Amino acid sequence: MIAVLHTWGQQLSLHPHLHCIVPGGGVDKNGQWQNSRTDGKFLFPVKALSKVFRAKYCAKLKAKLPIQYEQIRKELWRKPWVVFAKKPFGSPKSVVEYLGRYTHKIAISNQRIKSIDMQNVAFEYKDYQVAGVKKRMTLTHKEFIRRFLLHILPKRFTSSVRPLGSGVKIRHYGFLSSTWKRQKLKLLQEKLQVKVLEKAEKKPFLPKCPCCKTGNLHRIAVFDQRGPPAWYLGGSQSSNSYEN
Repeated sequence: MIAVLHTWGQQLSLHPHLHCIVPGGGVDKNGQWQNSRTDGKFLFPVKALSKVFRAKYCAKLKAKLPIQYEQIRKELWRKPWVVFAKKPFGSPKSVVEYLGRYTHKIAISNQRIKSIDMQNVAFEYKDYQVAGVKKRMTLTHKEFIRRFLLHILPKRFTSSVRPLGSGVKIRHYGFLSSTWKRQKLKLLQEKLQVKVLEKAEKKPFLPKCPCCKTGNLHRIAVFDQRGPPAWYLGGSQSSNSYEN
């Protein structure tokens, strides 16, 4: 599966959760693909999933906090737990497009910020408890910055390419993991007769100059994810930003 870490809610509150794409099947020990028994209608029975989730959750809680667990054990098991499940999207493409919106977003976009004055920041949010009605929230500068900083991930979480076991924002499991992709994914695609799209050739970097609209900009340097080095920043401040 593919899992994407998402940490915020509409009001910038801390709400860590995962968005996942889980395939309707898997690969057996012989490297053969097996569809799920539900034939794509659903992945797990909801009632069974509720019971298994409660058992797994309580087992972890008991191991972590045994004394507190015994105090609330009867309440945890007295009522059935509910797992909320929605109908699937219309197509696999819709699922991928939906998940793609969360891969490189930040906690709030500029267009949601409606006003900033000397004391407060006002921004728009959707209230999903009232059918997604748009509302406005006003926070002090200090509180707005505090909430925003909750969603700046630690350094090891900022990339999707890390050694196994280290934290990342995007993780790939099973036949989508790095080892599988290198060794077996191509063979699996051939067995399933999956048509793989060829990578499009990169077009030359020739954007138009934003000033004169006629000249082309030419790339003079390329930086990695850490951004421009100090020597470049010092030199660029004394030179023009654009080169025709």
